[in-house]
Amino acid sequence: MDIENIKKELKLEIDKERYNHTLRVVDIAKRLALVYRIDEKKVELAALLHDCGKYKDIDVLLKKVEEFGIILDIISKNNHHLIHSHLGAEIAKKKYDIVDEDILNAIKYHTTGRRDMSILEKVIFIADYIEPERDFDGIEDIRKLAFEDIDEAIIVSMENTIKYIIDKGLLIHPNTISTRNSLILLRNKNRRSWSDRQ
Repeated sequence: MDIENIKKELKLEIDKERYNHTLRVVDIAKRLALVYRIDEKKVELAALLHDCGKYKDIDVLLKKVEEFGIILDIISKNNHHLIHSHLGAEIAKKKYDIVDEDILNAIKYHTTGRRDMSILEKVIFIADYIEPERDFDGIEDIRKLAFEDIDEAIIVSMENTIKYIIDKGLLIHPNTISTRNSLILLRNKNRRSWSDRQ
């Protein structure tokens, strides 16, 4: 299915607000793709489909999960906001014929992240986080950082998310912790390697 046909289908499947959000994420993701030299078509597909499983009606959401045979972990069962990314990956595969595992993983992990994310996964994650309608303290700094050091931008965004989740008394998905920790370990390793060469 080509991009224009996917857009037509999405307009029927998700509400107008979510669709407009999706287009903003596509725009940011394509700009990031140029900076990080990754395949623009893959980026566009992943960004376009990242929220294809985000249904507002929780009954519809859970029915789709059952239809696609998705087994939810205990955190997702208790935080329905996390479900749409796993559902989206299944919809992308079965409805939109996406077979590229990197694109599917970018959709699947765009909410929680995961350890050892690919550059495509990182781009979709941060594009969703910094799209122009997001407005909270520190967002402009993260937007700037995303185009300079994507790993650092994700670390900062993860830390903001973790603080928010704690303040709300919600459960933190282990993938979110793993993402932050793996990126910090990588950053520290790179800094040591740099200082060793001095």
